[in-house]
Amino acid sequence: MPKTPTSTTPALPASYEAAVQELEALVARLDAGQLPLDELLGQYQRGAALLAFCRERLDAVEQQIQVMDGGELKNWTAGA
Repeated sequence: MPKTPTSTTPALPASYEAAVQELEALVARLDAGQLPLDELLGQYQRGAALLAFCRERLDAVEQQIQVMDGGELKNWTAGA
């Protein structure tokens, strides 16, 4: 009898930092080979969702910066 998923997809983290932390932990477990084969696909999907979440957050911040800078995205210079 095949296994059926009994749990739903976990909610995305509340912040960018929490998503990055979870993504880093997931990558470390994947790199270390600590995940059984049955969990690899689910964890890959979770990682893809976390990555999309982080990209959306970064895009939103970039758009806000462009609005504050009058529509121009300025180059970042350290110490400026």
